[in-house]
Amino acid sequence: MDTKALHTISYGLYVVTAKNGDRLNGQIANTVFQISAAPPTIAISLNKQNLTNEFIQASKQFAVSVLAKEAPLSLIGQFGFKSGREVDKFAGIAYKLSPAGLPYITDNTLAYLEAEVNQVVDAGTHNIFIGSLINAEVLRQGEPMTYAYYHQVKRGTTPKTAPTFIEPAKTTGGSKAAKYQCSICGYLYDPAEGNPNKGIPQGTPFEELPDDWTCPVCGAGKDVFEKVD
Repeated sequence: MDTKALHTISYGLYVVTAKNGDRLNGQIANTVFQISAAPPTIAISLNKQNLTNEFIQASKQFAVSVLAKEAPLSLIGQFGFKSGREVDKFAGIAYKLSPAGLPYITDNTLAYLEAEVNQVVDAGTHNIFIGSLINAEVLRQGEPMTYAYYHQVKRGTTPKTAPTFIEPAKTTGGSKAAKYQCSICGYLYDPAEGNPNKGIPQGTPFEELPDDWTCPVCGAGKDVFEKVD
């Protein structure tokens, strides 16, 4: 069976948020879809290990921020590769509260939706939350980020808890300058491509990166990168 066939399925990229009492949390998700029009109903899929999953189980509500195509990797890393049990994911993030009191991202966001859960489906490692739409707002016009654009253009990676995670194949040689991979999020630094968004030109070897350079996805330092043989 060729699991790469799954890569042809279209997805978006979203920040799913929830609250539990006074605590707020959110995470990156790519499995968000509308399943009916009357009444308008949407569904999301979240890993059972994630804190956002726990918050939604407790509150029976969730919000979805639809990310714009130009959303930076740092925003995706903040909500996709850090745990709300260890950090405040909203620290330094521009957000507002919906009428129901749920947080939604205001920068790099095209619209937000909020829903009230009316059904939870057990999908093994994940829960599928089905919710009736209770509020929605378009924040600005633009093109939404797709999962394909995130991977192919922004060269983003997939958290292991994502429903679409597939263990990457080991990469071997072929480049004069060695590639280095982040051991936390899986981001691959390729010297041939550099990191233009952080001022690193093409052709810059990993060893010549500034000491304060950090992973563009999860923000980890150079010390967690491992050479890809």
